[in-house]
Amino acid sequence: MNLDPLDKYPDHELWEVLELCHLKEFVQSLPQKLLHEISEGGENLSVGQRQLVCLARALLRKTKILILDEATASIDFETDNLVQTTIRKEFSDCTILTIAHRLHSIIDSDRVLVLDSGRITEFETPQNLIHKRGLFFDMLTEAGITQDSGAKNK
Repeated sequence: MNLDPLDKYPDHELWEVLELCHLKEFVQSLPQKLLHEISEGGENLSVGQRQLVCLARALLRKTKILILDEATASIDFETDNLVQTTIRKEFSDCTILTIAHRLHSIIDSDRVLVLDSGRITEFETPQNLIHKRGLFFDMLTEAGITQDSGAKNK
């Protein structure tokens, strides 16, 4: 019910998306596995697990537009990297709007829009923004992300 409230998908597809979202082992460890009941507000899951369940729902539905608002903020960096890899691969043919403070999660985006005090200050490819050495470059520098460590040429 948590992933597929309309019972549209076979169990093997549920397991596939759980594996892609790094939740398969967790769900397999639950006494009722796929039939585990998530409490109101997901209070019997960690914040990170709740976010991963939402990602699993989007994967299952094969959405064409994905909006991520600090989607991995409550996930450790190792899991974040795994999730970012899954997002890049499984949603490669989708439009993805990402709101993020973890800059490494957007460094290989097609375009980055930088807001400062509610105003758009920059909008360009990450590489062009790095080359311009503006606010985005300053944010990367402050975060310790260098062109060698996080930015990829597109």
